[in-house]
Amino acid sequence: MLALPFLRREFPALKGERVTLRVPMQGDFREWSTLRGESRAFLEPWEPRWTAEELDRATWRHRMHRYRDDYAQGLAIAFFIFERQSGKLAGGITLGNIRHGVSQSAHIGYWIGERYAGRGLMTESVKLLSRFAFDTLRLHRIEAACIPGNTRSIRVLEKAGFQREGLLRSYLRINGFWQDHYLYARIVDDEPSARTKD
Repeated sequence: MLALPFLRREFPALKGERVTLRVPMQGDFREWSTLRGESRAFLEPWEPRWTAEELDRATWRHRMHRYRDDYAQGLAIAFFIFERQSGKLAGGITLGNIRHGVSQSAHIGYWIGERYAGRGLMTESVKLLSRFAFDTLRLHRIEAACIPGNTRSIRVLEKAGFQREGLLRSYLRINGFWQDHYLYARIVDDEPSARTKD
């Protein structure tokens, strides 16, 4: 797949009222591994099973290569979420499975450190990334999948304007088990500041 022509090599940060989204950098390793490590019990029920090397530097380097490759091919854009007031890393959010042509869609996935949960930072991040997807990437539809028991994530998506569209049976292997997921989506027409139709 060709790289997206409108994406520059040096990607700008996305700035909201309380968060800044920017692409991960090599120097983020220590802060990322610390936050993920202390939040492990909080995150594990909602993520693919962690490996024994999950927080190792070698795994981090592999992750960074994947981020760069996916970005270069126009498949995904990964961001880290930083709290603007403190400048601290709070979590991550990715726009993945980017498709053009007749689809013009993508999928949002995210995680947040336990100490930052429940403060509205993820809701703002999802809204910020949604505006970017619609206005800059010119996408028409954004999807997100959520385990039915993940009430925090459901609240985030609904506050960010996503609508539940159905149930995906045995959709993703999460924490070692195939699990059902709700499918949420929002389309460009749902976005108040959305571009006018072409």
